[in-house]
Amino acid sequence: MLFALSDRARLELVQELSDGPVDMVDCSALGVDTPKSTRSHHVKVLREAGVIISELCGRNRRLTLRRADLDDRFPGLLDAVLSEHHRG
Repeated sequence: MLFALSDRARLELVQELSDGPVDMVDCSALGVDTPKSTRSHHVKVLREAGVIISELCGRNRRLTLRRADLDDRFPGLLDAVLSEHHRG
């Protein structure tokens, strides 16, 4: 999980998802100029680390932060990482 959150782009995506689910095409954290392959890679890393859920929603993907699961497994870690990123 820490590796997945070590990348600035992925951390910004998690920060955006902390406000609620986002459709991948509407996700501003990864930037509109970011190639689709790079966006897919970042989502894959976060999904495989158990940080997010990526669900098919029509022809799109809906990304959701697994906040409750992460807080149960690593109490306070996500809040600490996000607050440090917000300050930094």
